[in-house]
Amino acid sequence: MQPQSQHGFHPVFCTIVPPHVLDKLSQSDNPDLAGPARRTLESDAARRTRRQMATVVTVPVAPATDGEASDKPDRTLYDCRHRTQLPGTEVRAEGQEPTKDASVNRAYAGLGATFELLLKAYGRRSIDGNGLPLIGSVHYDEKYNNAFFDGEQMVFGDGDGEIFLDFTVAIDVIAHELAHGLTQHTANLSYYGQSGALNESVSDVFGSLVKQYSLGQSADQGDWLIGAGLLAPRVQGDALRSMKAPGTAYDDDVLGKDPQPASMEDYVHTSEDNGGVHLNSGIPNRAFYLLATALGGNAWERAGQLWFDVLTGGQLAVDADFASFARLTVAAARSRFGEGDEAEAVLKAWSEVGVPTA
Repeated sequence: MQPQSQHGFHPVFCTIVPPHVLDKLSQSDNPDLAGPARRTLESDAARRTRRQMATVVTVPVAPATDGEASDKPDRTLYDCRHRTQLPGTEVRAEGQEPTKDASVNRAYAGLGATFELLLKAYGRRSIDGNGLPLIGSVHYDEKYNNAFFDGEQMVFGDGDGEIFLDFTVAIDVIAHELAHGLTQHTANLSYYGQSGALNESVSDVFGSLVKQYSLGQSADQGDWLIGAGLLAPRVQGDALRSMKAPGTAYDDDVLGKDPQPASMEDYVHTSEDNGGVHLNSGIPNRAFYLLATALGGNAWERAGQLWFDVLTGGQLAVDADFASFARLTVAAARSRFGEGDEAEAVLKAWSEVGVPTA
C-alpha cells in the first residue's frame, strides 16, 4: 500500500547542524570560527532555495532494478575536491575495495550500515523500499560545517577543524541524513513546525538505531547522542544533540548552550529554522528514548519497529503534529503487541514529555 501522504512528493533540504548553531558561531570575534560558519550558512541558504524551486518538477530517483529489489546495497561515493558541484568525481563504487581516503570509506560504511538495519530489522530494501541506489559525496566545499541530504544524495563537509571535524566520523550523522530520505519516501512529513520537528526526530531516532545496531548495543548501552565525536577538542560538549537529555549536549563559550527543550512545557515558538524543527525535535526524541529504555533489549526491535510502522503505515499526515504522531504510535503498539507492556510504555513515554495521546 502506498502511503496516502506520499501524494505530492516533495524532497526537502535537510542539514545535520541547525542554522541556530551556525548563526551563533558566525558571530564569533575569531574570523577562523566565524568565516566558515558564515559561508556554510550562505551555502545552505542558496541550496535550500534551489531545492524548494526544484520540488515542483522533482520525481523520485529511479530504483536499482525494474524487478525484485536486491538485498545488497548499491553505493557510489564521489569526491567534490572542495568544490560545490555535485556529485563530484566517482571514487568508489559498490563492491570495490576501500580507498586511501578515510572519509570515502566511512561514508561507504555508514550508507551500508543504514541499508543493513532497514533490511534486517524491517525488511525494507533501501530507503524507498525498492533498492534505491545510495549516493554520497565527500569533501564538499572548503571548511564546510555541515552534512546534508538534498532529496537525491548525501553530502559531507570536512568541517573547519576548529569547531567541527569531518562529518563522516559519526555513523549516526550519516544515518540521520539518509533517514530523511526514508521519511521522504514514506510519510513525506512537511518540513515546518511540529511536522518538521517530527521529520528531524525520526532521523535522530534512526541515526541512533543504526549506531546501536552497528555496535551491537542494547538500549541501555547506547549513549543516545547525535554526532558524538563530531565536535573538535576545543568545544565544551559531547555532541550536537542528546535524545536522553535534550538541552545538555553542549555548553560552550562559542556555541552557547544547547537550547533543545525536553518537554512541551518548554516548547520553543519561533519563526526561525522552519519553526524550530531542530529545537523542538528534542521532545519526541526524549519520548523515544524513554520508550526504548523502558522496554529494554535492542531499541530497533520493539520501539524502533513501532516508529517504522507509523512512518510506513499510510495514516501519518504530511502536516502531523506531535499529538497525532503519538496517537498513531499507541495504535501501532496495540496492533502489533496487544494491550501489553509495549502500549503502556508508549503511553507513559509521551505523557512524561507532555504530549497528549487521548
